[in-house]
Amino acid sequence: MSLALYRTYRPARLADVVGQEHITTPLARALDNDRVHHAYLFSGPRGCGKTSTARIMARSLNCEQGPTSEPCGACQSCVDLAAGGPGSIDVIELDAASHGGVDDTRDLRERAMFAPASSRYKIYIIDEAHMVSTAGFNALLKLVEEPPEHVRFIFATTDPDKVLTTIRSRTHNYAFRLVGTKDLQQLLASICEAEGVSAEPSALALVARAGAGSVRDSLSILGQVIAGSGTDGVTYAEVAGQLGVTESAVLDATIEAIANRDGAALFDVVEGVVDSGHEPRRFVSDLLERMRDVIVVQSVPDAVQRGLLDAPDDEAQQIVAQAELLGPAEASRAADVISGSLGELKGATAPRLRLEIMAARLLVPAAENSDVGALARIEHLERALASGVRGAEAPATTETTTEATTETATEATTPRKSKAATKTLAAPPPPKISEVAPSTAIDADDAQAGADSADSADTSVAPAPDAEPETTTSTTTAADSDITLEGFVTMWPAVMDTLSRTRVAWMLFNDSRPVSWSDGVLAVAVDSPGKVANAASSGHDEKLRAAIADTLKVDLRIDVVVASTANASASGNGGGSSSTKDPADAPSVDDVNVDDISGLDLVMREMGATQIGEIEH
Repeated sequence: MSLALYRTYRPARLADVVGQEHITTPLARALDNDRVHHAYLFSGPRGCGKTSTARIMARSLNCEQGPTSEPCGACQSCVDLAAGGPGSIDVIELDAASHGGVDDTRDLRERAMFAPASSRYKIYIIDEAHMVSTAGFNALLKLVEEPPEHVRFIFATTDPDKVLTTIRSRTHNYAFRLVGTKDLQQLLASICEAEGVSAEPSALALVARAGAGSVRDSLSILGQVIAGSGTDGVTYAEVAGQLGVTESAVLDATIEAIANRDGAALFDVVEGVVDSGHEPRRFVSDLLERMRDVIVVQSVPDAVQRGLLDAPDDEAQQIVAQAELLGPAEASRAADVISGSLGELKGATAPRLRLEIMAARLLVPAAENSDVGALARIEHLERALASGVRGAEAPATTETTTEATTETATEATTPRKSKAATKTLAAPPPPKISEVAPSTAIDADDAQAGADSADSADTSVAPAPDAEPETTTSTTTAADSDITLEGFVTMWPAVMDTLSRTRVAWMLFNDSRPVSWSDGVLAVAVDSPGKVANAASSGHDEKLRAAIADTLKVDLRIDVVVASTANASASGNGGGSSSTKDPADAPSVDDVNVDDISGLDLVMREMGATQIGEIEH
């Protein structure tokens, strides 16, 4: 039976410890200068070299040529403490997980008083020190504080915060850290060479990534793949199969489907993952790592040359190509969705359903009402425009053009989220109102101008005055020259979205529409006289004006009219301003017969309801 690789290739000198130079260098200096402390605390993640360093310290202290940072390897102490050696009676290793009680500590305290049998020091290596009970630490405290001259303590733990504070304060603390992937790859390559086994660099990179910075875990995985390797040695395909890693082709297909909004391709990938028996959580984890690589390449164009990608050369080039398919906001949003799904899959009873929900969310960024979702939609439109894809062609009539423009602007902008939304109203050079023919319409490309990058010239409408928005009889600012009625119609869904913050006002104006625009007054048509009266009496027309100012950055006056009146006025004066219906006809609280108002009249007055019929009882 062969010995495990992590035992066979355990380091014998401080210089052999991989990736912990910030610890081995000062320890070597302390040994060479004979300034070794009586107690040390080594902390850090599992498998990063804490116990190995403690054994090297014991070997260096008890070497006949020591204390020295370079043990001779020939004396009896060095031979006993070498890898595979019988061990030394003067170096006692205790596992605190099974020897952490107060009785064990008292026994240790009694034995520590005896001199070493054949070595310079009696050294206690206490592994998993955080498992020692509080009573055990208290029993050990005095010994650690003032040990005999021949006793040295080395505590090793993965959780230093659980070690008693009074113990920590009496030790020299050294924090070990995880080993970098490049260092692990070099170590694995040297071990494969020593074992006489050929290994593909991409396979070793995969092993190093699976080890997650732990040397012991990486060597355990390497021993597993070497034991199962064939005549070709350690290959990428065999390592990926044994570790259950998602194939690169599957990840490539997933990223391309997300970038192209190809639902059929993405759900085919999910189907293949489930049918092949692949662990869904592992697939999502690998997909998240791939999306991380894409984001890194987008942020650092020369990430491959800098060594920021732990991937083979061919896979790295594929990642660079995929980074051009997605915008930064799209990639960031996709990473958020994938990360959230990774947590939801833990313990899920229906993992396939979770995968399909994740796929649906990745395909529909419009479903996410957030800054990242808005940026993702804008980036998608920008790439479409850059590729020559036009959102819509301008029809000949005003109605069809307005409808197409509204759809494009609604897709390209998110109210309250994108500053680009205000740019869709501007069309340089702006025509005068008197020069606009009744059939004039905004081209669909103008609506998509809201998706242009922030580097373009600022053509947004003039901002509202610094003073508080007081209702004035005349607004002769840039409003009349820069904004047309068609512009208001185009952006009306965005105004309604902003107004939805006030639910009652939104219910009142949800079915409204702009019908005329002249001299700083915008006529808004509603479908019933009750809504006109309600808007005037409740102040909801001011809330609509505030929503327009918030969304379109323009101050104006609102004139609420009935739809039938607005149509008649528009046909008579060519779309000029219509008069608001006088609300005097509606009963007010000062009317003599206000108590005689029926429930139906009250509902029609206050909520703008319309009677559609009566039911005989």
